[in-house]
Amino acid sequence: MDVHDPTKSGVRPFLSRSVVIYLTSDHLGDDKPPAQRYWGGITMVEGVRLNSIIRAFEQKVPAFTTFAPADANTAMSFRDTPYDGIVFEMEHTPWDGYVLRDAMQYLLDRRQIAESGSVATTLTPLVRIPVNGSEMNQWIAKQALDMGAYGVVWPHIATVDEARNAVAACRYPRPKGAPLYEPAGARGDSPTAAARYWGLSLQEYYDRADVWPLDPKGEILVVLMIEDTDGIANLEDMLRNVPGIGLILIGQGDLSRVLGHPRQYNHPTVRAAVAEIRAICKKHNVMVGRPQVDADNIEEALKEGYDFLMPSPTRGLLAVERGMQLSKRSSKS
Repeated sequence: MDVHDPTKSGVRPFLSRSVVIYLTSDHLGDDKPPAQRYWGGITMVEGVRLNSIIRAFEQKVPAFTTFAPADANTAMSFRDTPYDGIVFEMEHTPWDGYVLRDAMQYLLDRRQIAESGSVATTLTPLVRIPVNGSEMNQWIAKQALDMGAYGVVWPHIATVDEARNAVAACRYPRPKGAPLYEPAGARGDSPTAAARYWGLSLQEYYDRADVWPLDPKGEILVVLMIEDTDGIANLEDMLRNVPGIGLILIGQGDLSRVLGHPRQYNHPTVRAAVAEIRAICKKHNVMVGRPQVDADNIEEALKEGYDFLMPSPTRGLLAVERGMQLSKRSSKS
């Protein structure tokens, strides 16, 4: 079984516009509807997909996101945009958990939640943390997840051990011998704020707070950035030996500098390295993404098979709209 491909895990997803109901052998042939609860007019259905980026992946359409600063005004300005998610940029800005918490709260729109009939945010927040993979850090990822982030973007991942550390930091521990034990979780237990942000009880949060696609019900996306030649050389081993990697994001800026052609994204050497990363991801059924997307290159990016596209936040709406048209997406899934 390919641990990165949920369609090969024996779990069959039923997809609708905003709902994924996972049908196991216990459900097949059962004509009863999933259990439902009603919270103040909001319907909670078992298996509702909260993470809009994962929802796009499961529906086999590209997800559109962007990097943006973590501040309240930016968050409010993005709430009505066509993006599936937002990556709050805290690698190249000072890490401040309080600022991140406020930005995430200002993504929420009670009217949108009420009209959609689901507690899921319309714009899924991820966080790019400041630590490089070689630092083997975990506490910053823990804090981002404890605030309710739906995923972590890890810069400069270059080895199998760094990849395993990233996935482990995003998982809770479980008993040895339990299903999906590896990579063994290392996240500390403090889910109250995150469960509140997701609109779930603590037990419901525990059930969903695992990494996708290792756990098909998981809502947390582990994103590894490949930004140098060591990362490329070790990428195949990472994808073969570390389950739970949800997405590989190509860091073209740093990669082009390492290759001696800084920000020359169309240089043949840079393009060849990017194509190699993309090919390895496709071989292992792992989603692959790229930043530096605009209206001029969005069609090429879609033809090359990218699953995760990041148009600029200030001049990228035309690229998002064009990309949705080209990928036959009329709106958010």
